[in-house]
Amino acid sequence: MSTPNQTRTTNAFYLQAGISFGIALLTMVFAIIYLPVDPWIRAFLGIGTLYLTTSAFTLAKCVRDAQESQYVVSRIDQARVDKILAEHDPFSSVS
Repeated sequence: MSTPNQTRTTNAFYLQAGISFGIALLTMVFAIIYLPVDPWIRAFLGIGTLYLTTSAFTLAKCVRDAQESQYVVSRIDQARVDKILAEHDPFSSVS
């Protein structure tokens, strides 16, 4: 049974993505802390940043789950085709 082409993510890419996320989040937190505005505006921006961060993780998880389910369905379909081909005898008479 052949498997679909799937690219593997390297450790360097994980590291780059983690560092990039950390820098972006820390920069936003730093900007909110030192922004010359009232505390309630700072709190609003902080809640918005927290919401955006959790939404990004949720979206990434949904995309990953959709890709994994598609991969499983593809593997099941391929297994069915392989079974049909293995059971097929081209030399049997058609009735």
